[in-house]
Amino acid sequence: MLSGPIFLTLLGLAWPNLLMMVAQSSTVLLETWFISHLGVDALAGAALVMPILMLMQSMSQGAMGGGISAAVARALGAGDQALANRLVLHAVVLTAGLGVLCSATLWIFREPVFTLMGASGAALEAAMTYSGIAYCALTLMWIMNALASAIRGTGNMMIPGAVICGGAIALVPVSAGLIFGWGPVPALGIAGAGWALMIYFGVGCAILLWYCVSGRSLARLELGSISWAPMRNILGVGGFAIINPLLTNGLIASTTALIGAYAGTIALAGYGTAARLEYLIFPVAFGIGAPLVAMVASNLGAGQPERALRIALTGGAMAFVVAEIIGLSAAFWPYAWMNLFGTEPAMVETGVIYLQIVGPVFGFFGLGFTLYFASQGARKLVWPLAAGGVRIAIAVLGGWWVLHLGGSLTWFYAISAIAMFLYGAIILYAVAMGTWFKK
Repeated sequence: MLSGPIFLTLLGLAWPNLLMMVAQSSTVLLETWFISHLGVDALAGAALVMPILMLMQSMSQGAMGGGISAAVARALGAGDQALANRLVLHAVVLTAGLGVLCSATLWIFREPVFTLMGASGAALEAAMTYSGIAYCALTLMWIMNALASAIRGTGNMMIPGAVICGGAIALVPVSAGLIFGWGPVPALGIAGAGWALMIYFGVGCAILLWYCVSGRSLARLELGSISWAPMRNILGVGGFAIINPLLTNGLIASTTALIGAYAGTIALAGYGTAARLEYLIFPVAFGIGAPLVAMVASNLGAGQPERALRIALTGGAMAFVVAEIIGLSAAFWPYAWMNLFGTEPAMVETGVIYLQIVGPVFGFFGLGFTLYFASQGARKLVWPLAAGGVRIAIAVLGGWWVLHLGGSLTWFYAISAIAMFLYGAIILYAVAMGTWFKK
């Protein structure tokens, strides 16, 4: 990491994470396809639940997970094995508490939240059924991602990738079987999607827990006393970084609510289906960004700031290219995506317009999100978080203004595209201008 070829080293560390995240996101998309066979109301209900589930995933894996990985890597780099082991225990305790808090809060307040987002009737009923089970699995999600992040902090990208990727692949037949029924298993409808997530997180959590307890991991899970210092070590990066997924997923939830309130259930289903393609950018950013945390931190620690900057910009360029290919493909062939999930003309057309307008700037979202991970390694998160604030302010306030004045969804999507472009451009400018090295 300190002297090898930047592109090849980054590629070698990134591909297990990238494969894992692509499998995980593809599973989400396949589950959407399954749910689409239950009707437009079920699809709209899932569109309300998914931004919150992805928020929890981003918070536990990308934000708090980055703090855990960085803390474990620093401890091992300093030769402090005891601290690394203590950090694993504290990561599990911390994330278990956060998971219980998030699960209970979301479960209790889910109905008024969905209503505020524009849900009613059968769509609200579907969202309540799905979330009633899926939200109960959040604690397992938090613990599983904490264990995976601790293992990544040791430089081992393969074990978390294999467990999460394998689980995501196995989730596909399990989800289909529970939704539609299979053999002695009755058809559970949209509730089956929630139970499938519960099984996935539970099994993944058990395997990673065994790996850390068995002594196979370089940072082991050992029982001991709980103290504030290791918690502070993790929260120094993870606690601050957690603001970013709140902004990103809060943006999606807010725009979903605006469309539900001003355009109705059909438009909500179309927008939710099209915007779900945006979630394919998350695995790209995380797959490249997770190694960036370790590579940037280690080079800054070794007194090589110029190399750290080149690593960050190389990773950002890689993410931009991949994300832009996804976005342009969606813009050129939007019907190929939308027709996978339904043929209702109004729903399809709503999604097509979104993909044609916002798809071409997906690259800037991938660029900005990847540089956010690099900034975690540098412990400099002010500019990425400020850019996230700019994006949500423009997209939500500008979008509300357009819809409130009776404007079309085309103008609403155009504002979203401008906000996405500025997000990536601001972070790139801040990193390239050397803000990491200014006190």
